[in-house]
Amino acid sequence: MGYREVAEEDHHARTMSLGAEKPNTKTSPLPPSKKRTSSWSDIWLKNTTPLKNVIFAMQLASPKDSKFKPTHKTLIPNWANIDRTSLLSDEILLKILAKLPESQRKPNSLVCKRWLNLQGRLVRSLKVLDWSFLQSGRLISRFPNLNQVDMLYGSLISDQNSGILLSYRMFSFHTSSEFSPKQRVSESNFKLLPPQVVDRGLDALASGCPNLRKLVVIGASEMGLLSVAEECPTLQELELHKCSDNVLRGIAACENLQVLKLVANVEGLYSSVVSDIGLTILAQGCTRLVKLELCGCEGSFDGIKAIGQCCQMLEELTFCDHRMDGGWLAALSYCENLKTLRFQSCKRIETIPGPEEYLGACPALERLHLQKCQLRDKKSVRALFMVCGAAREIVFQDCWGLDNDMFRLASTCRRVKFLSLEGCSVLTTEGLESVILPWKELECLRVVSCKNIKDKEISPALSTLFSTLKELQWRPDTKSLLPSSVFGTSIGKKGSRFFRKTRDLKMLFDDQNLLLDFMHR
Repeated sequence: MGYREVAEEDHHARTMSLGAEKPNTKTSPLPPSKKRTSSWSDIWLKNTTPLKNVIFAMQLASPKDSKFKPTHKTLIPNWANIDRTSLLSDEILLKILAKLPESQRKPNSLVCKRWLNLQGRLVRSLKVLDWSFLQSGRLISRFPNLNQVDMLYGSLISDQNSGILLSYRMFSFHTSSEFSPKQRVSESNFKLLPPQVVDRGLDALASGCPNLRKLVVIGASEMGLLSVAEECPTLQELELHKCSDNVLRGIAACENLQVLKLVANVEGLYSSVVSDIGLTILAQGCTRLVKLELCGCEGSFDGIKAIGQCCQMLEELTFCDHRMDGGWLAALSYCENLKTLRFQSCKRIETIPGPEEYLGACPALERLHLQKCQLRDKKSVRALFMVCGAAREIVFQDCWGLDNDMFRLASTCRRVKFLSLEGCSVLTTEGLESVILPWKELECLRVVSCKNIKDKEISPALSTLFSTLKELQWRPDTKSLLPSSVFGTSIGKKGSRFFRKTRDLKMLFDDQNLLLDFMHR
């Protein structure tokens, strides 16, 4: 059956249904021939049954689920469900995160992955504790802008499952339960990664962090340091443990190096040799050194002389537990711009100083510091003070053997302005007075934990000197009656009237009430 036949049948059925309706009983004022024929609109409005059926069908087909209904009648989005920081660029958000305090950086990195990545770009200094984190490349991808890296503890092989933490010198590492407190620390308890592994880590670090400025490493070889020197031209500070003469060949390629610390030997842990050969290689390569620290290094006159002649910008030189041969002290005179000279934990200063006329002096030296050193040889101590005759600041801290005779050797330094004595238990008040009274330029004095220096032994001349000082910290023992620090109390103004020569100072110090009354003025 065709479409036309169906349409004709539908039209015939509608015509029959309309013809079956009752005629209108109302008479029209017009004659029958004049009546208006019915239009399709009139027929449609009069027969509303199909229209009702269509509306009912549409209601049945309409979904009742609320998710198809519009929930908002406005084009403005809901800001409560949108991350507003996503509208900011990485550069702006980095500046905002950089302004936050250090204590909030770790919590901020937990907000989202984007903040975690941005926070990693703000980190500049890092200590490597897990070597696999560096070797896998995750360290570089996580922190791409590092300029200070400490690889010391990551190079140690320790038993992480052990709860025993052993601290020795500058190291702390886990050890097995078989270690006894009476046992001596040795290399068997202290294990390091092989040099090849350390070199691979240095290579990965240097290629990923070309702006590296400070590096701390242990057990590296010459090739590993060469890769750092080539990839990191801005490296300025290096701390190298377990180094030797061969390793220093790699350091010599760091032309912009300014601060260097060499640790060759640590008693009980590891031992290596740095001699005049290594010091000469170092001096010829790193000519811009400003600060140099030699720990457990060997050498002699030639090595120190090479450093003084080549490193003309050197201002600070430190010797820690040195093993220098006799005669090396005279080479310090070649360090013409040296301003600070330090000795730390040295069992001896010099073995054979040599003739005094060949010692020379450091003309620009300003500070001489001795910490935990043994000062038992008069010849070596005398030679030291002759070389450091221009020093303006002298510090003694926990030095053994510093008695009155040894301390009197410091009288050759006549330009001292600051003197600090701490832990010098053998020195007495008489020895202190015999040295500092001739120092006309002395301005600051610090005496702490020197038990043989007594308050009641202070002479009128020494008390007069105290009155002219700008700063005085006097605490020789716990029973001292003078205040621990009288800086800023105008002691120079009151002291000239109080400490008069006609008064009996000994009787004055015996009267504690009078002294305390003066202290509270």
